[in-house]
Amino acid sequence: MEPSDQIPHPAAPEPPAASISGRLLSLDALRGFDMFWIMGADSLGPALAAIKGGPVLHAVAEQLDHVAWRGFHFEDLIFPMFVFIAGVSLVFSLGKIIPRHGKDAAFTRVLQRAVLLYVLGLFYYGGFSTPFSQIRLLGVLQRIAICYGVTGFLFIYFRPRTLVGIAVSVLLGYWALLALVPVPGLGVASFEEGKNIVNWFDSRFLPLRKWDGDHDPEGVLSTLPAVVSSLLGVFAGIFLRDPKRTPSEKAFHLAGAGVALLVLGYSWGAFFPIIKKLWTSPFVLVAGGWSALLLATFYYLIDVKGWQRWCRPFVWVGLNSITVYLAGNLLDFEQLASRLVGGNMGALLDTVVAKGLGTLLVSLLSIGAMFGLARFLHHRKIYLRL
Repeated sequence: MEPSDQIPHPAAPEPPAASISGRLLSLDALRGFDMFWIMGADSLGPALAAIKGGPVLHAVAEQLDHVAWRGFHFEDLIFPMFVFIAGVSLVFSLGKIIPRHGKDAAFTRVLQRAVLLYVLGLFYYGGFSTPFSQIRLLGVLQRIAICYGVTGFLFIYFRPRTLVGIAVSVLLGYWALLALVPVPGLGVASFEEGKNIVNWFDSRFLPLRKWDGDHDPEGVLSTLPAVVSSLLGVFAGIFLRDPKRTPSEKAFHLAGAGVALLVLGYSWGAFFPIIKKLWTSPFVLVAGGWSALLLATFYYLIDVKGWQRWCRPFVWVGLNSITVYLAGNLLDFEQLASRLVGGNMGALLDTVVAKGLGTLLVSLLSIGAMFGLARFLHHRKIYLRL
């Protein structure tokens, strides 16, 4: 699919942005925007703050770093938004497979892709080059794989109303688990790191390497609410494929749903903390709300208004997100950039010109390398399809 550079005349009728079988350019752009932050754009804020200083840039730098435990920063949105986008995408992909080839064929497709993503996750964290005890069974790609597989199965075999019931039940059940079940050895329920039932379960039943010592932020039980993050994407995808609404109505109603999720999530967060490393239920709602708002914004600007030139680099990355992600692991864009302007050169720039300039140039070159690779692949129509 080649993105169009045409900008509709204001008097022209709205284009059929969310056709039943069409591909949303805005979804590819949002996926690329998300990958933009995953691949190192979060280092730009701290670098600029080091150069310029001031409360605004320091506030931006703070948002581009994860909270230590409780709370929510922009950086905490990046991973759950990718899970959300995966849910939206499967509605459009499976929505074409099911009518043509049936539910069993769609399930086979979902299972194959989930297994491949999981294996790539093992490869990303070192594969079998690391000692067996250091293999990480659950990580970022593994969580995406599991969420995609479970959500795909649910989408194929259950109606939307049933999916809503499942999502609500999981969120409420996860709240009850964390808030009411005493932690063995502690005797009471707790939300604190290392002292909650979710971390305890990982320490007892998750084998091999765990990211945070004896527990993992992508652990076993926290994967359950992560599936709901993907289901929220499914609901957004179903709504965007609804032929009864105009594209503008879809954009504004999706934005309204995002605001509603934010209000509900932050309100619930007063009683059930927003904690990314536990993927708590309010965290699911808050991350889903921001994801829906960003999707609505991208959809309105790109697919409804037709303003598409600005998003080209994001589309390049979005169409090859897994390739770019793996390339960042194998090639290390930041290390490549450091060889050009890092080390002694970066230290000299920090000392002579401005503190933080070396770090900023490394970040910019690293991001430029990512976009360059994505553009190269896109213009040669090379895509990694799982």
